[in-house]
Amino acid sequence: MQLTVAGGESRAARAFFAEAERALRNIERQFSLYTGSELTRLNAIGRLAQPSAGMVALLELAGRVHDATGGAFDPTVQPLWDARRRGGDETAARALVGWGGVQITPQEIRLSRPGMALTLNGIAQGAAADRLAEIARSHGLREVLIDAGEIRALGARDWQARIEAPGGQPVRELALRERALATSAALGTRIGPAQRPHILGPGGEAPHWALVSISADSAALADALSTAAVLLDRPAIDRALARFPGARLEALAG
Repeated sequence: MQLTVAGGESRAARAFFAEAERALRNIERQFSLYTGSELTRLNAIGRLAQPSAGMVALLELAGRVHDATGGAFDPTVQPLWDARRRGGDETAARALVGWGGVQITPQEIRLSRPGMALTLNGIAQGAAADRLAEIARSHGLREVLIDAGEIRALGARDWQARIEAPGGQPVRELALRERALATSAALGTRIGPAQRPHILGPGGEAPHWALVSISADSAALADALSTAAVLLDRPAIDRALARFPGARLEALAG
């Protein structure tokens, strides 16, 4: 996590940093797979009563990206991801995947089949950057660069951002102004005995691309789109981006 503030009062910046730390802890309590979060409670029993507004909003965005990407972005891949990590048979896990089995209302989130589970790893880092941007603005800070794994730039200045391959090799540098940037690298992490890419499609599909970077007005949107785009051919990427005005492909590597 890196927060850079240009200008503004030092007292406002200190207040922002303090509130940002609290906000990140709250995001963990909502979206983490490894703590007693809303997400782990949902996955454990298949339903979450009285979900937070943030959880509902993030799942609704996930649904829109799922539709725009022809189903490539699908947080219900978690059982399949777990099976692949263990190196076990994936047949039963594939039967648990399907966004149509997720029911979302402000009162309850429900998973329709026992054993279903969600992962928000392809969208939550972007959501964290967006939340920190809201907090910065609430403290009167206008020129801020937020790097929460995905990048969100605030203000009229051009913030320089670098897109790098997993090994650190530079791919592209670009200027961001009131914009977010997310990069997904299929081979950035490998899972299971076969060391396969950590990004997988809802049917276990392998990635088309080694790296995709997408910019958008929202870091959560850019995060989800870049995750899905790794699995799509170029025409499908273009169709998905056309559904979200302002979203742009910034880097693509095979």
